[in-house]
Amino acid sequence: MNSEAPVPVPRTGVPLGIDDPVERARAELKAALAAIEQKANFPRRIAQRIDATIDAAQSFTKQSPGVAIAAVVVVAGAVGAGVWAAVRAYVR
Repeated sequence: MNSEAPVPVPRTGVPLGIDDPVERARAELKAALAAIEQKANFPRRIAQRIDATIDAAQSFTKQSPGVAIAAVVVVAGAVGAGVWAAVRAYVR
């Protein structure tokens, strides 16, 4: 059994064992740019957060559909009441 199997390195990491200073600097720059892109890419981060929320809502719906339906009805009623109150306040 070989204990020196390659270990996967994330995009924002620098592989170990680079002896050449130029290659190491390139690897560090590449990792730094990947980290900046990952941190600053708000649309991708928001999309990932939305996907996670949708997955959680779907699993919750599968586990307890009655509670999910009740929650949808309550939220729809609250939104309707809020719109009604805003329109009523604007008209008066």
